[in-house]
Amino acid sequence: MRPLFSLLMLLCCALVLLLNGCAPKKLQSYKPASYGSVAQSEPIATNYKAADALIAQAGGQLSPEHPVIVATLVNINALEESSPLGRLVSEQLGARFAQQGFKVVELKIRQKLYMKRNEGELMLTREIRDIAQQHDAQALIIGTYTEGADRVFINLKLTQVETNIALAAVDYALPLDMNIRSLLYRPAPM
Repeated sequence: MRPLFSLLMLLCCALVLLLNGCAPKKLQSYKPASYGSVAQSEPIATNYKAADALIAQAGGQLSPEHPVIVATLVNINALEESSPLGRLVSEQLGARFAQQGFKVVELKIRQKLYMKRNEGELMLTREIRDIAQQHDAQALIIGTYTEGADRVFINLKLTQVETNIALAAVDYALPLDMNIRSLLYRPAPM
C-alpha cells in the first residue's frame, strides 16, 4: 500500500505542476512608453538626425531669430499626394528644429492655407511666399518620400525662401516595417 500511496502522491504533484503550467499567466501591468524610449525609436531618432544634419549643413546661414516653415513631405511619384508618414515626418522635423532653438511656423492653425483632405499642408508657391513674408521666414523644409521593397526613401531640402536655393539636403531611409507601412496608407477621398 505504501508504494501505491507514493505513486498517487507523485501523480498528484505532477498533475498540479502540469495544471499550473496551463494556467493563464498573470498579466503584466501596462506601462506607457516613456519620453526617452519613444524618442529613441528608430523613425523618430532617424528623423531627428536628419533635422540635425540640415541644421549642421546650413551652418551660419540659418538664424534662430527668423522662423522656418516645414511643408508636408509628398510622394515623389505623385507630388500632389502625401500620407500619414509624410505628415508625421514633417511634424518630427519641425519638433526637432524647435528643440534646437529655431522658431517654426505652425501651419495647421492657419485659416486660409490650402489644405487638401488627407494630404496635409501642401502649398502653392505664392502661398509659401505669402506665409514666409507674413512671418519673416528665412527657410522652408521640403521633402519627398518613395516606397521601396524594404525601405522608404526620404529626401529633404532646406531652401531659402527668397531664392529657392537649397542650403542643405539629406537623404535617408526608414525600414518598411509594419508601423511605417501603416503610415503609408492613404484613405480614399470622400
